[in-house]
Amino acid sequence: MASAVHELRVRYDRAIHLLGRVSVPTLRIALGVIFVWFGALKVFDVTPVARLVLDTVPFVEAPAWIVPAMGTFEVAVGLWLVAGIGLRLLLPVYVAHMLATFGVLVVQPEVAFQGGNPLLLTAEGEFVVKNLVLLTAGVVVCAWSRAHRAAGSPAKGNHALAA
Repeated sequence: MASAVHELRVRYDRAIHLLGRVSVPTLRIALGVIFVWFGALKVFDVTPVARLVLDTVPFVEAPAWIVPAMGTFEVAVGLWLVAGIGLRLLLPVYVAHMLATFGVLVVQPEVAFQGGNPLLLTAEGEFVVKNLVLLTAGVVVCAWSRAHRAAGSPAKGNHALAA
């Protein structure tokens, strides 16, 4: 019985080790796909958030081209993530873009919060606040990539998974 438990533990540890090696590169690719997808919706003018984006540009009437331009930018960021090259350079651009998405909470609080209560989010508010996860995931991916390249990670030679 002890031998069977030991074998199970060894297999479990191997699985955890494998997940440790592939989880962040998989997260990077997933983020890239999301950015390409959401960006393409903006480029082709089929995004449900176009009005939200336009109304969040502060102090000016946002030109109609702003949403497709943002979509093009997001597609580029997504492809950059999928390629996994130069993520150190992507990091400040990614962080700035993600922080800008929180503008809705400041510029349009009536759209983001129910009755002005910041604890009661609307659907739009939830859409924006979930960007905390995307922001954090992007920081993890870019930081992990830099740390693993510096450490000579075994994933470095596998371009399909290397971050």
